[in-house]
Amino acid sequence: MAAVQQQVPVSIERVGPHVEGGLGTAKAVAGETFPVTATVFVEGSAIVRARAVLRAPDGRAAQCRTMRETRPGEDRWSADVTASAPGRWSFLVEAWCDPVATWQRDAALKVAAGADIDLTLEEGALLLERVLAEVSGDAPAEAVLRAALAALCDGGREAADRLSATTAPEVRAVLESHPVRERLTESAPLPLLVERERALYGSWYEFFPRSEGAVLEPGKPPVSGTFATAARRLPAIAEMGFDVVYLPPIHPIGTTFRKGRDNALSAGPHDVGVPWAVGSPEGGHDAVHPELGTLEDFDAFVARARGLGLEIALDFALQCSPDHPWVDKRPEWFRQRPDGSIAYAENPPKKYQDIYPIAFDRDLPGLVAETTRILRHWMAHGVRIFRVDNPHTKPVVFWERVVTDINRTDPDVVFLAEAFTRPAMMRALAAAGFQQSYTYFTWRNTKRELTDYVGELARDTAAVMRPNFFVNTPDILPEFLQHGGRPAFELRAVLAATLSPVWGVYSGYELCENTPLRPGSEEYLHSEKYELRPRDWESAAREGRTIAPLITALNDVRRRSPALRQLRDVHFHHADKDEVIVYSKRSGTNTVLVVVNLDPHHTQEATVSLDHARLNVAPDAPFRVHDELTGATYTWGATNYVRLVPGESPAHVFTVG
Repeated sequence: MAAVQQQVPVSIERVGPHVEGGLGTAKAVAGETFPVTATVFVEGSAIVRARAVLRAPDGRAAQCRTMRETRPGEDRWSADVTASAPGRWSFLVEAWCDPVATWQRDAALKVAAGADIDLTLEEGALLLERVLAEVSGDAPAEAVLRAALAALCDGGREAADRLSATTAPEVRAVLESHPVRERLTESAPLPLLVERERALYGSWYEFFPRSEGAVLEPGKPPVSGTFATAARRLPAIAEMGFDVVYLPPIHPIGTTFRKGRDNALSAGPHDVGVPWAVGSPEGGHDAVHPELGTLEDFDAFVARARGLGLEIALDFALQCSPDHPWVDKRPEWFRQRPDGSIAYAENPPKKYQDIYPIAFDRDLPGLVAETTRILRHWMAHGVRIFRVDNPHTKPVVFWERVVTDINRTDPDVVFLAEAFTRPAMMRALAAAGFQQSYTYFTWRNTKRELTDYVGELARDTAAVMRPNFFVNTPDILPEFLQHGGRPAFELRAVLAATLSPVWGVYSGYELCENTPLRPGSEEYLHSEKYELRPRDWESAAREGRTIAPLITALNDVRRRSPALRQLRDVHFHHADKDEVIVYSKRSGTNTVLVVVNLDPHHTQEATVSLDHARLNVAPDAPFRVHDELTGATYTWGATNYVRLVPGESPAHVFTVG
């Protein structure tokens, strides 16, 4: 009995993007180009080919891209693909042996060695006849192949000439479009979650509605701002080019153990409390603080923002003040201490006596159901983005269930994890479904720190964790800003806005507010978390005490530059000073080149050496760069001199070409 022949597959391994350990799904956004990678090899010396196949949610092959070997000798292959619309996509890698290319290579070696290749040329003719059968009906392709076959079989010509007829450009084109694929092998398909662009790109502005329009008069109780007065700030935020307005919690605030100014343990009669101490007899997470207005007032605020092209992001802080309705109605959701009291929140040495954390192990299903109810309540009032407070202090499985439930019916809803925590937990939250995450950018200041960290975000974790580069927060006034003055604020804004497709500022950043509570502290003096902080924006603009024009310019170039709306393609170039960092980002024909002085105190002069291939310009040829911050245009080459003066020219943001 004859043996049954079985096709031996090509080896396809380490297909990516793939979430480590298979926990979670690789992510992209509509229109985002990302690499599909794989290790592809075969025994012996046969030439292998591969292509990436991107399948749409309906299962059809939406894109097929030829893969190229990126690391010769390591068998690593890559191809860029782009998903066109949100949905649950998939991708796989196809690989095969290319007998025509293998034959061409081996025949050329024999010709060079002077060997008799008549039989080898006959084998090549048989291969071309196989291709000819495949292109039947394609008259131009048939004509090209018949001419090549005639030359190949012409015994009156030199062997080298006969062989070269099969490698002419027109023949190569036919062979590429109609490949002979032996041992065709497919990898297992991998899932790809494609989300809307806001999951990857956006400029965020955080402010406290209660401070906008607040009235502070000596000897009188403070008067809180409202949604109506806060809406007056929205046009200025939109004019600065922001896309998202992020509000701290807007719910009733408890009075038990309420904190006073500058985190004092005892509150005075007129202290307004911390918005993150959610809940009072007036309601919990689904209620509006009465001093801000009504739910209808909030609806009007959302509508005003939408009319200006702004989305509202709402803080979701899953914790309670001692006065929250849950404390009486759902006491099993809290952890009791041996004396019968409920444990308040602690992050030693910090104590949050005004907050009760939730005990998730007591009733996880009930907490999931209540959380999704609250989120859907705010979704019904126009909120499609949630900034989640301290998600790393809650179980990952809890968030996985909540985010999955919300995105199952509303895939456009975006969750930002405020997770200043360990890298493993940050990645786990991203794998659980969070579309964005806070990062360590806040504390990365040197060239080495920035280069290493951004490289990690753009390559190692880009398929699952999208960074949001906040330059400051109500909790964090970085030491770099405390001591660097206005130049520090300017250069950090340039870095955040150009290194990450998502960046954010907390209100007051444009005024360069930088006074800490005490030396060595990252807390603001007179922090807005504990008191009303109305700001005189008009006087600041009139007196030039604002960097709003720079922020506006940065957001403008971001909107016009596809390169700055993506994460993965960033390349660092060489500068001969540690105080000067140079990097480029590219998307299609758009390339942005950024040069930043990292020293807020001193003028820096440096020589910048550029990798032309990364800039999509001809090797060693001069090219034009246009500075989007100043309007100046220069001709640059492989090496260039720069001089950056703090307070005058903190950076160049060039469009190349």
